[in-house]
Amino acid sequence: MSKKEGEGCVRGRKQDNAQTARMGDPSSDAGSSAVLSAFKTFQLELDSKHDKYERLVKLSRDITIESKRTIFLLHRVTSVPNVEEVLVESEAKLDAVRLKIRLIAEELRGEDLFQFHRAFTPGIQEYVEAVSFQHFIRNRSLITLEEVNSRLVFCREEPPNTKDAAAGQQGAPGGALSFQVSPTDYLLGVADLTGELMRMCISSVGNGDVDTPFQLGQFLREIHDGFAYIGNTGPYEVSKKLHTLRQSLAKVEDACYALRVRGSEIPRHMLADVFCSRAAVLDPDDAVA
Repeated sequence: MSKKEGEGCVRGRKQDNAQTARMGDPSSDAGSSAVLSAFKTFQLELDSKHDKYERLVKLSRDITIESKRTIFLLHRVTSVPNVEEVLVESEAKLDAVRLKIRLIAEELRGEDLFQFHRAFTPGIQEYVEAVSFQHFIRNRSLITLEEVNSRLVFCREEPPNTKDAAAGQQGAPGGALSFQVSPTDYLLGVADLTGELMRMCISSVGNGDVDTPFQLGQFLREIHDGFAYIGNTGPYEVSKKLHTLRQSLAKVEDACYALRVRGSEIPRHMLADVFCSRAAVLDPDDAVA
């Protein structure tokens, strides 16, 4: 066979292979379609998780707004004659917040909570702050994590089937849906509570109440001691909140000191102005010391 004939055979085989490739190999098409189907499934799963994340962010914002409104309402206890009316109204607002938390629990049913934790943690912290503030006004004590979670157990409208029961939240009794506040969210909410107690202290002094600041000062010292035990061993966010907690405690102790030492020299209706001006001058670094 001549050289030209050999080259012709090679060229012919290449053309046949190209033609076969254009016609398509059934096994290759099957493999390609399997890969495309898998990626299509991944796309649907990711889209579903992203949509769920956005819904949780929106619910968290609604919870934050309603919880802040409840806190603003509770600050009125220092200036109204009937404290119970304010507490009843705040309880109605907190019930509305819990309905939104129930929606979060519905969204998280069968899901890994920590995959979506960053979406709803700001709202949960604000709720813990509001409910702990209400509990302190009513009982002069700190609400526990177990008490917070006990109010987040919801009755389900339809009887659960086997699949839903297996995917339900842990700790919920049969036929109920629950949301469990994490210890970190609880600690961060309590840390934010100290700022509201500091504002309550100044408002109480402005209304002539000289006993509440000393109660608040003792309570804040106990909270500070509890956070001091955690120190740097806890979550990073908790150590950041500790600086604000110390600032609030310093302002309350400054108010108590002024009441004890200069209370007889300053008219009661001017005490709040004196404390506010001193707090504004107070350097943040000095407050931590």
